[in-house]
Amino acid sequence: MKIIINKPTKLILGIEKQALIFSTNNLPGFDQMALDLNSLDQTISNPEIIFTLRFYYWTGDWLSIGYHQKEIPLHWKNLSSNGEINIVRRPSGGGAVLHSGGITYALTFKKIYYKVLSYEMINNWLIKSFRELGLNLRYGNLRKSSIKTNCFGTSLISDLVDQDGFKRIGSAQFRKKGAFLQHGEIQTNPPKKLWFKLFKEEAPPKLNIKLTNDEIVQHLRNSFLKNKSNINLKNIAIDNKKIKNFNDKNY
Repeated sequence: MKIIINKPTKLILGIEKQALIFSTNNLPGFDQMALDLNSLDQTISNPEIIFTLRFYYWTGDWLSIGYHQKEIPLHWKNLSSNGEINIVRRPSGGGAVLHSGGITYALTFKKIYYKVLSYEMINNWLIKSFRELGLNLRYGNLRKSSIKTNCFGTSLISDLVDQDGFKRIGSAQFRKKGAFLQHGEIQTNPPKKLWFKLFKEEAPPKLNIKLTNDEIVQHLRNSFLKNKSNINLKNIAIDNKKIKNFNDKNY
């Protein structure tokens, strides 16, 4: 089974603004990872870009494998061969993450802004934002752990856990040429049967928030951009059809 990590794609972002905010989209895992790597490369090469921010969903049920995760269980390969799951390798670290029914965020930024856009800052933003929606989150309690098969099976201090002890948000980074790509998955309504098939354990329950994922994304985006009036923002609309046609034609 071939797992692709760096499928090329071309996306013209522009160079006139300092921060790029992408529209929410829904694409297969290979395309989503390619877009994230493209954003990172643009952040590296363009001195005017401070950060890029993107929220997205996955077309179908996907399992993303962490960059340093060496072993893929045989039953995952069988589920993939049967068409029950799709598998892609992430550029970021950590364990495997099931992307189905949740929200993924991707943030890229230069190293010089690490103190501002660090795990702590991002988690504080997420804690504050979800508290406003009625969900209390706290930091995980492990400072270090070996890579587990299931990313959501352990809670590091860079992760966020709800009041019932369920890990709700897992984050991981990839560093390249003085810049960072940070991935995070927000588990809002994971599929119970598929979760158990993959990890042999119960899935976190559905998030007790009376909002759609799109409404949650809008709230998170607004809260992230609050008090950033000194930054010039450029909204980037991702045309799923054009990206798909481009990839189908060239790769």
